[in-house]
Amino acid sequence: MVLEVLPWPNPYLRKRADEVEAFDDELRAFVADMEETMHDRDGLGLAATQVGRNMRLLILDPYAFEGDEGRGKPNVVVINPEVVWQSEETITGEEGCLSFPGVFIQVERPHRVRIRARDAQGEAFEIEGEGLGARAILHEIDHLNGVVMIDHVGHLSRQRALKKHQKNQKVKLAAEREEAGRKVVGRKRR
Repeated sequence: MVLEVLPWPNPYLRKRADEVEAFDDELRAFVADMEETMHDRDGLGLAATQVGRNMRLLILDPYAFEGDEGRGKPNVVVINPEVVWQSEETITGEEGCLSFPGVFIQVERPHRVRIRARDAQGEAFEIEGEGLGARAILHEIDHLNGVVMIDHVGHLSRQRALKKHQKNQKVKLAAEREEAGRKVVGRKRR
């Protein structure tokens, strides 16, 4: 089931998520819904807080780590992540976010990162990301801590991003209203 992705400035996006304690069928069903949602929105990652769930859970498309080699591979399910190491070397790159659709900004992040987490069965693992992989991991972990990408840029970049986001949201709302109007007119003709 495709879930609603909460757009900024939904207050839930500022909430720090709680640890996941139950690794059960309900959790795995929710992960499947998140995967469907991420792919429906053509995203590289998605955090549970972005769909209104108070859980330290995120998923990542393997493309972020392997490029084209990752296409078609299972998503990386990351539960209760903990950053265990990050490089001092940083890199600035473009970031987008499903909660800010159509907005892209330049964000400085560590070039490499290693995290410890659990998978959907509760098994512990570590994963390291470099470049885009590190950016994707840290971006989604930020969501679990109530931090969004615009928190990493200066005032001017933040204002530009927010202005573009507001414009995009108005266009989306107008399109949704127009579509709803067509549906009502279509029913009346029957």
